[in-house]
Amino acid sequence: MNCYRLQYAPPADLALDSMDTSLRTRFDAGMHGRLAPDPYGSGSVPIGPDEDRREATVSGVVIRYYVSRGVSTVTVVRVVYL
Repeated sequence: MNCYRLQYAPPADLALDSMDTSLRTRFDAGMHGRLAPDPYGSGSVPIGPDEDRREATVSGVVIRYYVSRGVSTVTVVRVVYL
C-alpha cells in the first residue's frame, strides 16, 4: 500500500511543538502507522459533503485534515488534545 506524505499547517505544527514527548511519540507513530497508509479509513469521518476534508482521533488527539489524492498528501490543519 502506498503511504500518503504528512504535512502540517502552521497552527497544527505549533500544537505539535507544545505536546509532551511521550504523547508526541505515540501520535507520530499513529499518524505514520495508521493514518498515512489509509487517510480515508482509520476511523476518520468526512466533514460535510467533501470526502477529502476529514476528522479523526489518533492516539487520543483529534485532528482535522485535507487529503490531496493527486499528490498523495495529507495536510493536518488542526490538532486538539488535552
